[in-house]
Amino acid sequence: MIKDNQKILNRIHVLIDAVIVICSYMLAWYLKFESIFSDIEPNVGYLTQEQYFQVLIVLVPGYLILYYTFNMYKPKRTTGRQFEVINILKANIVGIICFMGGLYLIGEQNISRTMAAMFLVINCTLTTVSRLLIRKLLRLFRKKGYNLKHMLLVGYSRAAEEYINRIMANPQWGYHICGILDDKVPAGTRYKGVKVLGRIDNLEIILPENKLDEIAITLALENYDRLEELVTMCEKSGVHTKFIPDYNSLIPTRPYTEDLMGLPVINIRYVPLTNTLNLMAKRAVDIIGSFVGIIISSPIMLIAAVLIKCSSPGPVIFKQERVGLHNKSFQMYKFRTMREQEPSEEEKAWTVKGDPRVTKVGRFLRRTSLDELPQLFNILTGNMSLVGPRPERPLFVEKFKEEIPRYMVKHQVRPGLTGWAQVNGYRGDTSIRKRVEYDIYYIENWSMSLDIKIMFLTIFKGFINKNAY
Repeated sequence: MIKDNQKILNRIHVLIDAVIVICSYMLAWYLKFESIFSDIEPNVGYLTQEQYFQVLIVLVPGYLILYYTFNMYKPKRTTGRQFEVINILKANIVGIICFMGGLYLIGEQNISRTMAAMFLVINCTLTTVSRLLIRKLLRLFRKKGYNLKHMLLVGYSRAAEEYINRIMANPQWGYHICGILDDKVPAGTRYKGVKVLGRIDNLEIILPENKLDEIAITLALENYDRLEELVTMCEKSGVHTKFIPDYNSLIPTRPYTEDLMGLPVINIRYVPLTNTLNLMAKRAVDIIGSFVGIIISSPIMLIAAVLIKCSSPGPVIFKQERVGLHNKSFQMYKFRTMREQEPSEEEKAWTVKGDPRVTKVGRFLRRTSLDELPQLFNILTGNMSLVGPRPERPLFVEKFKEEIPRYMVKHQVRPGLTGWAQVNGYRGDTSIRKRVEYDIYYIENWSMSLDIKIMFLTIFKGFINKNAY
């Protein structure tokens, strides 16, 4: 069973990590004191080689404890590589801080701080490389059908189908779904090759056989009255049990929970930008970024204004009502890219491929997204942000909020000049549903680093818009 495999893998991980810590420390010592790059004279120094290496007696177990604390020995079938790399960096930074702090407390001033810095870099590098190689090797084995985790789904529901979809799409995770138990769907029914084996009561017969690594409770909403009974039954058997709720359209992927005097409370939506400090930090970046952007892009805006004025009659700046933060409307600025028209004609729909209303200059401005530069003034005045969901016109907001679940969530933050949906290709004449998915992901997972990432992606691949007509 996979439980035995996991124990062996954890022991191998611990052994490899211990060896890497030792090798990294010894290599750092060699580079500092014995290599051609050394600036220390031979046999001159406060501590001997033996004294330096005695530190490993404390350093190795200390680092292994830190790795355990930072969840580096937990199964990582479904987690991304970046999370493991981040944990490695965190553990090593905390480790070196504790190491240097310990030296200070005991009054040891003779261990080279340069060597300690070398050890930090080498250990991070070697540990990361080893973990990525092991991860790649394990995923290769799992794809070939080895080291599989056998599991059973209890309950046929939308959650069960979504879970099966993800398992089938990621064979490298190493999950094998043996079947489904359900009271309403007939035995023999299949979903993507996974068979309904029988009724839920059959679980009492299956569990004592002890051939399963995991049970996933995927009951439909109407069957939640059996949830406590099933959890109790599974836990008595000792099989690892997980619960996949059938209301994932309501609960975010990382729910924000509160402890109300022992009563767990799940918030339907957690928006990091409701935090005052986060909001102030983002607004400060918006003000500075928009101000600098206006100064840098002013020659381009001047040239664009002249070309627009010369190419067709009408104003240079086009103002359009959009819906922003807290569903409040504002006037969004753009360079005019169409021939002048009646408001009733303009409000019929957005532009499509080959739209005759778009001028030649306007088509170029749309393709390169230069028509959106005046929105820097919207950002400066506080109606918009550098990064956020793109704002829509009121008539489309009224339409989409009835057709697309959770559409109005996007109005809990300021709309943006660019956004997570846009840098992933969902802009212009593309799927509104996919845009909303990406917007909600951004809202629920906002961080300053994500904003910076989106801005960089916009610079390198976001200006040319193949879907802009």
